[in-house]
Amino acid sequence: MSTTPAPPETIEHIVLFKVKESAEPSRVQSMLSSLNALVSLDPVLHLSAAPIHRLKSSPFPFTHLLHSRYASKDDLKAYAVHPSHVTTVKECVLPVCEDVMAVDWIAQDLQGPVVPPPGSAVRLSFLKLKESSAAEAKGEILGVIGEVKDKFEEIQQLTVGENFSPERAKGYSIASLAVFPGVGEIDSLDAKGEMVNSEKDKVREHLESVIVLDYVVPSSQPANL
Repeated sequence: MSTTPAPPETIEHIVLFKVKESAEPSRVQSMLSSLNALVSLDPVLHLSAAPIHRLKSSPFPFTHLLHSRYASKDDLKAYAVHPSHVTTVKECVLPVCEDVMAVDWIAQDLQGPVVPPPGSAVRLSFLKLKESSAAEAKGEILGVIGEVKDKFEEIQQLTVGENFSPERAKGYSIASLAVFPGVGEIDSLDAKGEMVNSEKDKVREHLESVIVLDYVVPSSQPANL
């Protein structure tokens, strides 16, 4: 499954969850198991739900996330209204979560497998632009992030795009997702502090807030039938 080629346009769907401190561990695990089971739904190309490995920068204390991919916006809509998804959200997610954020974007010409291999480490970044930033700043930022993969050999796959579902995104309008072989490669990238900061400096003046977090793709997922 990990070698499934990506369609010309791949829809990235990320949901961040803040689990209640009072939530029983068994119910949190049930939430993750129920979410991961949704990978079997027909519209889904890839889906994984997991705890956040490391929250590097965020004004919100998120604890878990879901990452899924679709061949079209219509497939994402079909997933959203599917009875299994609706039931999982109602019965397993809402009772244990106190905050949720969702971001969607189009990954143009995704390079590599549509399903990140289990054990891969993923870094997600969400950017909220200053209201004073001109419209052209958005294109500049997308361009800078899009070139990052060629500058850091640790990154196996990178997607970046403008969020097209603002209702639950808390004002974050640009998102990127970088896939690494493992956590060690993320640490290796972070060790290149001067180079990383140089890239950040290119867009820093346009940003009001940034969310950066890492997670590890679960090692076992139900088969996508």
